Amino acid sequence: MNQEKIFFITDSACDIPAEDEKRLPNLAILPIPVTADGKGYYERESFTAEEFYDLIDHCQDIPATSHIPAITFQEKYEEAYQNGYTHVAVITIYSGASAMYHSALMAKDAFLEEHPDRNIHVFNSCSASSGETLIAAKIAQLAGAGLTFTEVVEVVDRYIKEMNTLFVLENLDNLKKAGRLTRVQSLVTGALRVKLVMGSTPEGEICKHGQALSIKQALNKLVSIMASDDSHRGKTLCISHCLCRDRAEHLAMLAKKNCDFSNVLITDTRGISSFYANVG
Repeated sequence: MNQEKIFFITDSACDIPAEDEKRLPNLAILPIPVTADGKGYYERESFTAEEFYDLIDHCQDIPATSHIPAITFQEKYEEAYQNGYTHVAVITIYSGASAMYHSALMAKDAFLEEHPDRNIHVFNSCSASSGETLIAAKIAQLAGAGLTFTEVVEVVDRYIKEMNTLFVLENLDNLKKAGRLTRVQSLVTGALRVKLVMGSTPEGEICKHGQALSIKQALNKLVSIMASDDSHRGKTLCISHCLCRDRAEHLAMLAKKNCDFSNVLITDTRGISSFYANVG
């Protein structure tokens, strides 16, 4: 059995369940900084998803998120090696949505200048939330199976390329305010009050797959999209929900009935993902 010890780091846009986080001593989730009314907060340290909504309700300006600074990543790399880990894997939110990926790369370059014998790989998830959660779970699985770090990187790189992100939101207001929707998408949703079935391109950009007049119809369309692509067979589906467990369980039931996933996971969105997705 391979003796390599892999430490992996992700940002708090990853919605890995709290119970999984607790049982993974080789995982660190770095909090994304949030600014509201001139005050700084940190995901997982300053607020929960519910508390974040209370913060939004009582602040005058829309909270703004920023990337984790390179020095924070660099300190975590140093800590991992001091604790006996031989390799570090980093998972960040889609590089087009944040400077997180580039911050982690800058930290890697600076760290390897002083420690050229170390091994660090930074994965651009090309996703967020459920996508980052699945990647973290895949790394944990592969590391536990005794693969070398090189093998883990190769498998996870392929996994990211094959991964597909789809979503349906009850309310697009925060996504619009954050500039994540095109002008046309914003106009359509505002004028018609439709529910969009959205997804991501292979590079992580948000794209539209369809629309419906109700959430129920939109979820049915989402499942139809998944079922129509045979590449999903035997893979894991992860459903992240924002304070709507019943809806997530309904979607899981539809997926199990119409698709051939090997496993279906349901997880809660944390503060950052909850803010962009909004309740529902």
